[in-house]
Amino acid sequence: MIAHEKIEKNIGLMIALIIFTVSIGGLVQIVPLFFMHSTTEPVQGVKPYSGLQLAGRDVYVREGCYVCHSQMIRPFRAETERYGHYSLAGEFVYDRPFQWGSKRTGPDLQRVGGRYSDEWHRAHLINPRDVVPESIMPGYPWLADAKVDPGLTVRKMTVLKDAFGDPYTEEDFAAAKTEIEGKTEMDALIAYLQSLGTAVKTRR
Repeated sequence: MIAHEKIEKNIGLMIALIIFTVSIGGLVQIVPLFFMHSTTEPVQGVKPYSGLQLAGRDVYVREGCYVCHSQMIRPFRAETERYGHYSLAGEFVYDRPFQWGSKRTGPDLQRVGGRYSDEWHRAHLINPRDVVPESIMPGYPWLADAKVDPGLTVRKMTVLKDAFGDPYTEEDFAAAKTEIEGKTEMDALIAYLQSLGTAVKTRR
């Protein structure tokens, strides 16, 4: 009891003990994850983003799409029946940062790849209410005019390979330049959306 009163009356000591306790709890929960293959290795079929997909992901982040759309399907029936297979840690090993999100003003996008045609996405991005009348999503028509810079994307791929070990090859760099040449940011964003969740969808 005396020790307890001493801690309560000494703010510095209390702060130190709280930090110590939280640190121990965090280490116990976090450290084991680094040794679990299911959280550190890609699931079968997951590959690094192609050049066009990577450029599209950058557009997705820049425009703040993650503010209204999550990419994390939880393992509950209500979630899986609506969106598809629950998310797996191995799907996100090439995402830096991951786009799990915490709010769903719009639907989760983790399994949106292949669900709609490129033309549907294009119409939806230009004016969402043309395909979803009740949508409150803003349009992004300017993406159809903005061009993607192949050189910048290849430099990003190089950094991902050198700094994080993403398995890009010289062939991937050359293919990225060809794939991106003449493409718009809307083309890139659609390519990114069409890639989401497809590796796990093929395993269902």
